[in-house]
Amino acid sequence: MPAYSAPTRSLAAGSVIARTYGLLAASLAVTAATAEVGMRSPLAWEHPWLWMILAFGALLGIQFLRANRTLSLALLFIFSGLMGFSLGPVIAEFLRAPGGAAVVSQAAAGTAIDFAALSAYAWISRRDFNFLHGFLFTGLVIAVIGSIAGIFLHIELLHLVVAGVVLLVFSGLVLFDTSRLIHQRGVADPILLAVSLYLDVLNIFMALLQILGMTQMGRRN
Repeated sequence: MPAYSAPTRSLAAGSVIARTYGLLAASLAVTAATAEVGMRSPLAWEHPWLWMILAFGALLGIQFLRANRTLSLALLFIFSGLMGFSLGPVIAEFLRAPGGAAVVSQAAAGTAIDFAALSAYAWISRRDFNFLHGFLFTGLVIAVIGSIAGIFLHIELLHLVVAGVVLLVFSGLVLFDTSRLIHQRGVADPILLAVSLYLDVLNIFMALLQILGMTQMGRRN
């Protein structure tokens, strides 16, 4: 029996990895498709916060109902779809502005390069990035406080700094979450791992979109 334990664990780990990246790719595809719909839908433009709240509810549902794989999988795609639908008008506003199409393209390309490079480093180095947990949590708190302050203080530099912090934090989370996937500490749930990586990708994209929008489109204006 012990002779088969290591290969069995290796196969199980490989299955979790394949399912996680498969779910991540599918979730991003759903988000891209629903963002396209959201760009043209009056519902997305008129009620942006409603879809964000519903998406947050779906995200909580994934966490609380993770024991039910079928339901949590359905909620994953509902969450991805709602996120895309709510972000459609944001992307559309960029696309309508002079030079906005280039900014969106650069943000998408930058996100892909950032995620691929950091993921490759985590896989090649096989380092355990669990030590980043405290730094990343602190960075998230700073980003949240800065975002709240930005609602009341309309200072462009503050928004730029917050976007930079978000970019750094979620780039670090790519290393952290990929490390979790590699080492599979605790219960390795492909759905939860895919959600974590999905949020990393989405937040990196939105941070780059904001940074490029302010630095490039701001100069044109």
